[in-house]
Amino acid sequence: MSSSLTGKWTTNWDEVYSSRMGKMTSSIIRDLLKVTLQPEVISFAGGLPAPELFPVREFREACAYVLEHDGQRALQYGPTEGFPPLKEYLAEKVRKYGVPAEPENILLTCGSQQALDLIGKVFIDPGDTILTEAPTYLGALQAWNAYAPRYVTVPLDQDGMRVDLLEDILKKEKPKFIYVLPNFHNPAGTTLARERRHKLVELAAKYGAFIVEDDPYGELRFEGEDIEPIISLHKENVIYLSTFSKTLAPGIRLGWMIAPERVIKKLVLAKQGADLHTSTFVQYVANDICQRGILKSHVKKIRKVYKERRDCMLEAMEEYFPEGLTWTRPQGGLFLFVWMPEYIDSEKLMHKALEEKVAFVPGYAFYPDGSGRNTFRLNFSCMGPDRIREGIRRLGNALKKEMSGKG
Repeated sequence: MSSSLTGKWTTNWDEVYSSRMGKMTSSIIRDLLKVTLQPEVISFAGGLPAPELFPVREFREACAYVLEHDGQRALQYGPTEGFPPLKEYLAEKVRKYGVPAEPENILLTCGSQQALDLIGKVFIDPGDTILTEAPTYLGALQAWNAYAPRYVTVPLDQDGMRVDLLEDILKKEKPKFIYVLPNFHNPAGTTLARERRHKLVELAAKYGAFIVEDDPYGELRFEGEDIEPIISLHKENVIYLSTFSKTLAPGIRLGWMIAPERVIKKLVLAKQGADLHTSTFVQYVANDICQRGILKSHVKKIRKVYKERRDCMLEAMEEYFPEGLTWTRPQGGLFLFVWMPEYIDSEKLMHKALEEKVAFVPGYAFYPDGSGRNTFRLNFSCMGPDRIREGIRRLGNALKKEMSGKG
């Protein structure tokens, strides 16, 4: 029967994809991860938490407890908005940071990446203007490119977005929203200064733009004082995103959004069409871990380890990197960012570095217009001090070779 169909018309798949597919591109980080799986390669490329610190035993205990006491409900469909006890826990938790939230303001998502995509579905029409920092988070660009926005950017410095440049851009470009990563920025590692947060909120309201505050790293502060979240300054004009990926484990794919209740209702409609709801079982397990105080003690432990690894990387860079480079000194998070002389192209450097068996992410991937060719991002959370030092030594060798070939 099947052989009689041979030679009949078959779909030309290249002709039937939606125009949206042409705007979707692969993540250079995902592509690099294939290379960095080789054990001899020391990778600073992925935004990976340290796997040896994952609370495996606590997850095992929580899974057993949930299955024993709530198995039938935990394995059933659940509400799109999320598991109510976990939402209540999150609302209470963020209120301690000055975030005015109730359970009705919270939507549980499949990681904060889904939250970004939901924002695209609900808010972005083709041609809408979105304002981001330069550089900005690659995952946000990937989530929104399919909705065909136009990006305008504001540069950043060691204190985050250059808010002093913002008003002229807002006046001219009239963006629909401003996307900002205020704490331990990915990729730059910077933190938006308190006075800049206040000015950002003031200008956004003045020019009719709302703010998307992406805060996956806020709990991972190693030094300095906590700064109030942007949403605490104007709760009606901010959508706040966060995640368990960097504090518990990325594999559970659990994040959340905080927004005005009427906005949450629209986001819920978009999520229903995507996946009905976030995994009920994962929410039950995460709630059990949170309610028993495990998250708080675990975050305290990883802060200490990540600070040691950041310090090790910074010391090694001072020792092994050639002159002519500058980099950020993050107060928390997972990343730092490097600027090289203008004549050095990070993509070419990446190939030299891979020959030395070390990997990083070229910085142009984080710029909506593809600029930033002389920059790159380093992750310091994923490996111990000995591997960090050796990796930075190898990268220093690649840098010296590339810089000596000037002209």
